[in-house]
Amino acid sequence: MGRPREFDEPTVVAAAQQAFWAHGYAGTSLSELTSATGLGKGSLYGAFGDKHALFVRAFDDYCTDAVAAVEADLTGDGPAYPRLVAHIRNAAESTIRDAERRGCFLAKGSAELAGQDEAVDQRIRAAFARLTELFTECISAAQREGDLDAALDPRRLAATMLATLRGIEALGKAGADAETLRAIAETTVALLPRA
Repeated sequence: MGRPREFDEPTVVAAAQQAFWAHGYAGTSLSELTSATGLGKGSLYGAFGDKHALFVRAFDDYCTDAVAAVEADLTGDGPAYPRLVAHIRNAAESTIRDAERRGCFLAKGSAELAGQDEAVDQRIRAAFARLTELFTECISAAQREGDLDAALDPRRLAATMLATLRGIEALGKAGADAETLRAIAETTVALLPRA
């Protein structure tokens, strides 16, 4: 019988996630992972297999949390349109508060590994598909409630919204100032096709 683990797995994964987020997959060395997690190489590999498996686990956890945060913003009681508008504004404010300009780990992982790593590709596709679905559902609800133009395709508008929010994050990472990011959010809100 093996020895029981003497560490908290979610804490270790979260620490590894921070290292990968800061340095990227290729840029994160084994020594940085052992330093970040407090585990030796043998314990790290014994628990997670290898660097790639640990990255996939950390990336998957991030995607799950990111999608859950959007779901919390876009679903709930009350009218859908105000939830949609609040989410757009919150995305800009969150980007502004990112003083280290780390951006989104989902976007960073996509930029580095999309098209090269099937395990990461699957998680990227699943996350973006679910985000598109959440926006589509919220937009459809706002259309049913009479707040958005019912003639428009909610899925196309959802994809446009998602692209705009990804753009806000990218511009924030590149150093765009708060006034610019807020202006993009407000212009996006103003361009929503009202009923």
